[in-house]
Amino acid sequence: MSDPDPNDSDLGLHARTEMAVRGVAIDPPTSPAAPANVTDLGSVIPLRRPGGAGPSADGHVLVDGLRTTVPIVESSPYRLRDGRLVRREVDGGVTDMGVAVDTVDRPAFYDLTTSDGVSYEKIARLHGNDVLATTVVQTCVRYGEADRCRFCAIEQSLDAGATTAVKTPDQLAEVAEAAVRLDGVKQMVLTTGTSNGRDRGARHLARCVRAIKAAAPGLPVQVQCEPPSPDDLDALTELRDAGADAIGIHVESLDDDVRRRWMPGKATVPLSQYRTAWDESVRLFGRSAVSTYLIVGLGEDPDELVAGAAELIDRGVYPFVVPYRPIPGTLAFADGDPAPDADLLADVTARVAKTLQAAGMRGSDQAAGCAACGACSALSAVGG
Repeated sequence: MSDPDPNDSDLGLHARTEMAVRGVAIDPPTSPAAPANVTDLGSVIPLRRPGGAGPSADGHVLVDGLRTTVPIVESSPYRLRDGRLVRREVDGGVTDMGVAVDTVDRPAFYDLTTSDGVSYEKIARLHGNDVLATTVVQTCVRYGEADRCRFCAIEQSLDAGATTAVKTPDQLAEVAEAAVRLDGVKQMVLTTGTSNGRDRGARHLARCVRAIKAAAPGLPVQVQCEPPSPDDLDALTELRDAGADAIGIHVESLDDDVRRRWMPGKATVPLSQYRTAWDESVRLFGRSAVSTYLIVGLGEDPDELVAGAAELIDRGVYPFVVPYRPIPGTLAFADGDPAPDADLLADVTARVAKTLQAAGMRGSDQAAGCAACGACSALSAVGG
C-alpha cells in the first residue's frame, strides 16, 4: 500500500470532494476479531440514511474528526478499510489517502417511542455524531412534477413509511430532550417542506422551536424555510423570538436560468425576495447566523457562483457550498444527471473558503445548522 505525498496541503479537501461526488465502497474488516463474512452495511457503517430530503443514500462518518456524509457506491474506487480511506488504482495497487475514518454508533434514542406511539427515529435523525435533524413537515406544495426541485426527494421517505407527515412540537421536544440526555446531541436543525401560507411554514417551525427550547433549554436550534411573503416578514421575527439561534434560507443557485431549469417552483420566487429575507434575517439573528445552500453541478458558471458567494458573504450570509448528488427517487437521478467533477467542486470550495476566511466567517463558529455541522460540504476541510 503506497502513501500519499505528505507535502500535499490540499489532501483533506481532495479526499472529501472525491468522496462527495464518487462515493465510497465498504471493505469488510480484516482484523482477526472481525466476522469472517461481513456483508451488512449496518455492521460497518452503523449510522446511515437510506432516503429523504437530503443527505440521503449516505453513510455518516468522521473523516479526520470532521463530520462527513458519503454516498455508498459499490463501484467507487474509494474504499473504507479498517478505519482508513484508501483508493484502488487501475493497476491493482492500493493507495492510503492519509485520512482516518471513524464510524458513528447508532444512537440510543432511536430505540424509544413517543408518548403517542411513534418511533423516535421517525421524528428526528442523528446527523454526524452530535446533530439532531428533522423535516417538520414532510410534504411540499412544490412537489408536483412540474414544480419540483429536480434534486429533491422530500416525500420519498414518507412514502416508504420511514417518517411521519407532520411532527408536532410535543413530539420534537420529547425526542430532543432524550437525544441530548442519552446521546450527547449538541445542536438541532429543523427544516420544512413549503406550505401554501404566506409564512411558507415558518410559524409551525416557531411553535416547534418553543417546545424544544422548553424541554432542552441549552440546545442550539437552526430553522430552515423559504422566504416568507414580503408582507409577512414578521414570521422571521417570530422565529427569533421563539428562540431559534440561526436560520437557513436556501436559494441553491443565484443564476435564474439554472433556477428555472432545476427548481421551477422555487424559481417563481424572485431573487429580490430572497435578498430581502436574508437582510432581515441578518438584522434579527446576526451576521453569519444566516446561511444558504449553493449547489455545485447544476450548470452555473463556477466563476459566477464564487462571485455570488462573495456577494452573500458581504451581506452577512454564509454560503454553504455542496455538490449536487444523484439521489434515487429524484427527477434528476431518473434523467441520469451526473455529480459534478471533483476538481471543479474542490476549486469552487477552496475559493469560497478563502473569501469566508477573509471575512472572518467560519461554519464552526455558528451555534447550529448545516454550516455548523459541515458534513455535507468540504468547506470545513479548508477552514471555511
